[in-house]
Amino acid sequence: MGHRCHTFRVGRLFFLTIVAVWLVSFAAANTKAQNRGLDLAGKPVDPLKAAAGKVVVLIFVRTDCPVSNRYAPTIQRLSAEYAGKAVFWLVYPSKAESAESIRKHEQAYGYKLAALRDPKHDLVKESRVQITPEVAVFDASQRLVYHGRIDDLYEDIGRARSAATTHELSDAIDAALTGRALVASTAPAVGCYISDLE
Repeated sequence: MGHRCHTFRVGRLFFLTIVAVWLVSFAAANTKAQNRGLDLAGKPVDPLKAAAGKVVVLIFVRTDCPVSNRYAPTIQRLSAEYAGKAVFWLVYPSKAESAESIRKHEQAYGYKLAALRDPKHDLVKESRVQITPEVAVFDASQRLVYHGRIDDLYEDIGRARSAATTHELSDAIDAALTGRALVASTAPAVGCYISDLE
């Protein structure tokens, strides 16, 4: 009787372990499927899937970040330069920024890019970013190949060069388009911390 009881307990423990592992894997897969933002109409959008096999560039910005706003012309120039080869998205990680305030921001800075809100920071986590402005470049296979600054224009908050001497974002896009590896897959950005929004 004691042996049968022990066998039953071991079998039940094994079964519960299998169920727990399955639930954890299911939750992880479900979380992965939730890596998407909201368009300005409130509809969920997965920018990687929407790109249909192209390189994807996510640019994290805030309406109230002066460093982000200073980069608007550079962002627009790069998106025009790589039109047809890479899909650019502006991503607003602030929970407080409404669709209306984002529309006003886009109009004020002349943006013509599609915009996403990321109030749950799903795209922030997927892209491993911490600052605005910061970018994430995904290759055609949806693999993150670079995250970090756009270039080295800013040495620190309030300290900018007269012109950038490195161009990490364009280098990363070129690498993703040609399949070559980057020397560095990240570079520290200067700007406004996304964690301040929480």
